[in-house]
Amino acid sequence: MASPRITQIALPLQVAAVCYRGNRNAAEFLLVNTNGGGKWTFPKGAPASHLSHAQAAEREAREEAGAIGAIEPRHFHLYLHSKGVFWQEGGVQEFVVKAFLMEVLDMQRPDETLRNPTWFSPEQAKRILATGREVKYAREMQAVVDRALDRISAPRIAVAR
Repeated sequence: MASPRITQIALPLQVAAVCYRGNRNAAEFLLVNTNGGGKWTFPKGAPASHLSHAQAAEREAREEAGAIGAIEPRHFHLYLHSKGVFWQEGGVQEFVVKAFLMEVLDMQRPDETLRNPTWFSPEQAKRILATGREVKYAREMQAVVDRALDRISAPRIAVAR
């Protein structure tokens, strides 16, 4: 009997800045509207060849949310994200997202004005990140908040500024 053929498919990569302020007991997360405006998400986008993944995530935070701060040089979590819907042209596309924790120290006007950057408590963030998403992806987003809270309360490592 022939062994089954295993096909490896690499999902496209995106990077996200999980922007926060405060500490574990009083943390808030900065979320932005998706391009279509129907959901909330972390500032994220494609990596750039001339930037590290952390620098690309930091750029997304600045462009989409107007957030300026200290981003950790290493991602703290990977999660699955989807774009599109199965009944439309192109269907659903999945991405692997590298999440980088970023402490927001200042805010400016975002380059992408329709993103509506807004601060949410952890409980609010988990609820609003789940809204309008399939259960699988809702759980992925909620896990990011939980992992971020764990990371915020952990001893800190050096951050890039």
